[in-house]
Amino acid sequence: MIPVTKPFLPLKEDYGKYLDGIWTRNWLTNMGPLANDLELKLKEILKVKHLLFVTNGTVALQMAIKALELEGEIITTPFSFVATTSTIVWENCKPVFVDIDENSLNIDANKIEAAITDKTSAILATHVYGNPCDVERIEKIAEKHNLKVIYDGAHAFGVEVNGKSIFEFGDISTCSLHATKLYHSIEGGLVITKDPHLLKKLAYMRNFGFDGPEKFAELGLNAKNSEFHAAMGLANLKYLEKIHQKRKLLSHRYDEKLRTFKARRPIWHSESENNFSYYPIIFENEELMLKCIENLKSYEIFTRRYFYPSLADSLPYVERKQLSVTDQTSKRVLCLPLYHDLTIEEVDMICRLLLRIQNN
Repeated sequence: MIPVTKPFLPLKEDYGKYLDGIWTRNWLTNMGPLANDLELKLKEILKVKHLLFVTNGTVALQMAIKALELEGEIITTPFSFVATTSTIVWENCKPVFVDIDENSLNIDANKIEAAITDKTSAILATHVYGNPCDVERIEKIAEKHNLKVIYDGAHAFGVEVNGKSIFEFGDISTCSLHATKLYHSIEGGLVITKDPHLLKKLAYMRNFGFDGPEKFAELGLNAKNSEFHAAMGLANLKYLEKIHQKRKLLSHRYDEKLRTFKARRPIWHSESENNFSYYPIIFENEELMLKCIENLKSYEIFTRRYFYPSLADSLPYVERKQLSVTDQTSKRVLCLPLYHDLTIEEVDMICRLLLRIQNN
């Protein structure tokens, strides 16, 4: 069987050496030494000023909305994982969907201003598949209209724009460290901000709002992560370059073998390098895509319609909205298998099957 993704696991010995320390200290959670060490190491690797290690990427988004004290309407993308929208609703704000750019698949920055009203408080945009949004344009719009900016960078670990971390853009950026991501801590997330005052507020929020054993500074929740998750994050750090290079090799192999296939790739930001989180293709038509899904499945090769359907036209708790580019694109996007243990031979087989299906 070839799944669409598979978690990377370090050598057992790499993880085990951290477990030995956990057993010795008997400190399992509440921001222990491993969690703090992971934060420091990730700040250096990602080239960011401030960073918090939290429970998961969804909680990171909830914290961002709450920390910025957002109300009313938040402009966002309909082409993302459900958490991007559900967190807005969860925090009692209203998502306002703007169509996506047909090339990058990110929110179309040229359409944002038309969606701004006197109730708009922020823009929450996703770096889809890790591909950077038009951060410069969004920043100008936000400054002009006095809006906050949150970036959902769930897929964007390690991505830079002009040598600057993608997480340094916006008021707050978030990242997911879920097991399916190219770098993970089993479950986990990151909250990143340049603002030291926001960082302090977020740090209070992560731990119930505590400011000492008998004092509270903020409304908080339990967003801390455990030493066991931090241990996995630390163990995986030394494999980052190896993981990146293997995914790059496999992605380029797909590119080479699928040159004549009737599908296109999203266009990556011109001032950024792909981190190869996913391998999405956009079919010329949905009929061919569905045929490919079923045929590959018969060989126990599994793909994913990521993201389908459009969030603007599928969630029971938001107002339905038709958006032409999103509606057409989401029906034709498919992510092919991509993970560290996938082999060149398996990629070749997947490509042969796709081409055979297309030509029959």
